Amino acid sequence: MSTAQSATQGYFGQFGGSFVPEELQNVLAILDENFQKYKNDEAFNKELHYYFEEYVGRKSPLYFAENLTSRLGGAKIYLKREDLNHTGSHKINNVLGQILLAKRMGAKRVIAETGAGQHGVATATACAMFGMDCTIYMGLEDTKRQALNVFRMELLGAKVIAVAEGQGRLKDAVDAAFADLVTNYENTFYLLGSAVGPHPFPQMVKHFQQIISQESREQILEKEGKLPTAVIACIGGGSNAIGSFANYIEDKEVRLIGVEPEQAASLNEGVPAELHGFRCHVLLDADGNPKPTYSIAAGLDYPGCGPEHSFLQESGRAEYVTISNDEVLEAFQLLSKEEGIIPALESAHAVAYALKFAPTLNPDESIIINISGRGDKDVEQVFAMLK
Repeated sequence: MSTAQSATQGYFGQFGGSFVPEELQNVLAILDENFQKYKNDEAFNKELHYYFEEYVGRKSPLYFAENLTSRLGGAKIYLKREDLNHTGSHKINNVLGQILLAKRMGAKRVIAETGAGQHGVATATACAMFGMDCTIYMGLEDTKRQALNVFRMELLGAKVIAVAEGQGRLKDAVDAAFADLVTNYENTFYLLGSAVGPHPFPQMVKHFQQIISQESREQILEKEGKLPTAVIACIGGGSNAIGSFANYIEDKEVRLIGVEPEQAASLNEGVPAELHGFRCHVLLDADGNPKPTYSIAAGLDYPGCGPEHSFLQESGRAEYVTISNDEVLEAFQLLSKEEGIIPALESAHAVAYALKFAPTLNPDESIIINISGRGDKDVEQVFAMLK
């Protein structure tokens, strides 16, 4: 996006900020003002937690994967079961927080971007419940490999717009959503799904997703009497990972491990640059433009990452590793066969790294893997890849 104004807020070290046209900066300032007003408001949080408990089904379990632990040896493996949430992933946590904010701001029209379709489904679900007009932007290629989620969104009353520009993937869907917001900012609420974008989006998404680590920290202390050795989560833009890490950041003894696809590894191979109105690690080509990326998991197919993840890497507080597509497919199948849990391909990245990491630890240690979503949406795609 064009750089007309840089906000002074929303930085994580050198990363983050807000680099957007002035008229959009004014809209984001109003959004931030309302977020700051309501995030600690008693009535707001009472309503949010009502929907978390009665609609989403929180708390999500922290499940001891006994079979997988026995097979691998080493640390006890616990799975944070965000796949059991209503709509099938962690995305609903942030969606409910933002939709309640949109409601208080008087919004009637909501737009969102989606990669694998889980954020789109969650947004369409919330808009159906609250009676709001809903438009979802999704890359054309992603609409093909996630056709079932496209139907789910349309069934819920959303208009799904396939974006053919660029690679027809997540970055292009974000481009289209921001273009819509620039044009229609006076009557549109952009319900951004990942921990990316200009301020205040990364802080908002973290705030609503931190329920994951708030719960898992309490649960692991109850089960093990001590904190885990590591928390492991997949990362594309980074919403499930920052939610998984948030309440452990001050616990320096807990390793925070983000797992990227080899072909979309912005934290491992990117450089600090601007993308979609904020600064983070970005994969750039020789001309300084975002590189084409690919992941078998559509939700991780993004050339950048959340700015706080860039900061956590630069500061050394978190570590980020890569995993291959073959390792992901192996993990997808192994968790299914060992525990009867079919993970989303995104989540299978975290599982894949844990398969190598857990055996290096002692049996009195534990690790937590965030199972950010269920794999129903990916079964047809994996079937085609394996046959």
